[in-house]
Amino acid sequence: MVLVRLLALLFALLTSVLHSLPWSIDISESQGPGTALPSLPFNCSSYMATLELLSVKPPTSFFNKPSLHRSDKEIYLGKVTLSPSARLDALAVNRYELQLQFTCGNSVLAGPLFVHVLRDSGRIRCAGPFASPAGEFIYVPETVTPGAALYTVLLPGLRVQRAQMNITSAQDPSLFPGSFSIDDQGLLRAPSQGLRGQAPKTFQLQILVSVGKGQSCNGMLTVKVLPVPSSQVSFPQKAQSITILEDLVPGSKVVQVQARGLNLLYEIISPLPSPLFSIGQADGIVRTTAPLDLVRAQGASVTKLQVRAFERLQPWVSAEFDLTVNVRAVNQWSPRCHPALLVTQIPETAPVGTVLHTLTCVDPDSAGDPLNYQLQFHNPPHSASLHLRDRVLEVNTTLDCDTPGACFQHAASILVFDNGQPQMTTEVPVLVMVTPVNEFSPACAPRTFRVREDAGPHTLLGSIVGMDMDYPGNSLEYYISGGPSTFAVDRLSGELHLLGPLDYEQQRLYRISILLMDHSQDWDLNRRRSGSCAVTIEVEMSSTMTPLIVTEVEAFWKPEPWFVVVLTATGAVFLLALGWLLSRILRGFAQSLKAPNKPARALLLNSIQGNEGSTGRLMEASRTEMSQQHFDGRAHDVRKSQLFIPILSLDPLPFPEFSLPFNHLHFYCCH
Repeated sequence: MVLVRLLALLFALLTSVLHSLPWSIDISESQGPGTALPSLPFNCSSYMATLELLSVKPPTSFFNKPSLHRSDKEIYLGKVTLSPSARLDALAVNRYELQLQFTCGNSVLAGPLFVHVLRDSGRIRCAGPFASPAGEFIYVPETVTPGAALYTVLLPGLRVQRAQMNITSAQDPSLFPGSFSIDDQGLLRAPSQGLRGQAPKTFQLQILVSVGKGQSCNGMLTVKVLPVPSSQVSFPQKAQSITILEDLVPGSKVVQVQARGLNLLYEIISPLPSPLFSIGQADGIVRTTAPLDLVRAQGASVTKLQVRAFERLQPWVSAEFDLTVNVRAVNQWSPRCHPALLVTQIPETAPVGTVLHTLTCVDPDSAGDPLNYQLQFHNPPHSASLHLRDRVLEVNTTLDCDTPGACFQHAASILVFDNGQPQMTTEVPVLVMVTPVNEFSPACAPRTFRVREDAGPHTLLGSIVGMDMDYPGNSLEYYISGGPSTFAVDRLSGELHLLGPLDYEQQRLYRISILLMDHSQDWDLNRRRSGSCAVTIEVEMSSTMTPLIVTEVEAFWKPEPWFVVVLTATGAVFLLALGWLLSRILRGFAQSLKAPNKPARALLLNSIQGNEGSTGRLMEASRTEMSQQHFDGRAHDVRKSQLFIPILSLDPLPFPEFSLPFNHLHFYCCH
């Protein structure tokens, strides 16, 4: 006794240090109600201690509330006993966890107590529906084969213990067609006479299971005889295909299959096992058993089920049905595209077919499914400049910025559709800016302007109008390329102005070159083109000059300078010859006065006539030539004077000097 107290004290000391360690106890399943578990020592010297059972896992009523008593001044012993309802079964539950709490003053010690249930090889128990008060029911068709196995009693350790089984209930021949039999293996057989004609009778059988050493148990078995069905099993159709959505949760109803027949059961015979679907044995309702996520569940898109309907009492009377379940993806996400916003620019000279961008889109719900693309214009609403070929955006027609309002921004959207239900759409905004290109050089038509010589400075002579096929056509600048500083052109308007004085007598005609430069007609502002044209300026005489008085209008001929020189020399020679001729005539005439004779007079007369003819012909030729000259109608200053030609004698003979007046010989001086 003293040794026990010492061990208890040592255990208490250890418990105070190792109180957090769990306790573990073994107990045989053969222990019945009232059995006490090994005592649990606790250390508490100064206070009243308490011990509580907080919980049991798994929940059961097999354990009573613990008790606590003092074995010494500092040692308490806790005790747990089995309740009256305790039925320990190691095959059912082999371990219980009891959560205990020991309180000593302000000190609380809590921890688990593990109770391990050990098998008792010498014990037999009747369990399951067979051992329940109502017993177990089995259904047997009346066409069952005589002596056929109907049921097997399965008990733990039955084969090891070599139990004996007997039907202890009376089998009245007036009520039973024959005797049911059961062997030591628990196999229940039909009467040797069969059960035909016994429907719908019910037979109750009390079965006793006993082993050596007086151990036994019993159970109830009820056999219900069913009549033969009057119809065959069949389906209205041999096959069916349905489509469901992938978002069905496990347990959702898919479809209900129904066959014609009585007392039917249903089962899935292919595939086995069926990982995604199950069927109600009695109602034929097909339900989902797992999530139908097409991305994660491989092969879930199409499942072919083979369903069998059979009679409960005659399983061989059956029919088969093919059910195809198509799982359709649920559109949870719209297509995702890259880029999400398409902004680009293209020159107006881009040829037809130029690729602007290739859109890349994918459907998150089903990455491999094709997508549909559609181009929708916003501004302008019906433009044909762009074209969408599949997912490639390209130039469809010639882009032209040289027409007013033709060069602008193309605002559109690319709509991307998937093939799911409900259909999801993604819109990709598109902005294409067409940039102008300076393609053509400016030009202007040659012009001729007239101005009076008395025009003042800054006089507007006219305007040079340049043309440019690029838009805008009026983006031109004007310059004078070289030429005199007498004229100037406005750089923006092209107006030509006079800057300096003009002199009709000095220069009547000016030719200048106008240079045209375009601007703001290209995306690159430094890219400019030029052109030129010729401008002619004619100076007109002023109408305010004082006119000269015309006293006589005659034919006027303005010879060339060389002709004047020749004419002057010829006239001098002619005058000398004429003077010499006259001197000879006068000399001869004087001699004839002194001694005239006929031959001399005749000679003198012939000489005079010959000279007069020559002189007449010369004057006629001169008059004719002058009459053929052009008279320009200008006023000329005329000066008249008589020309006296002295007749000098070339002969040494003394003759008196005299002069011949030429009253009709005029000289003109033109200004």
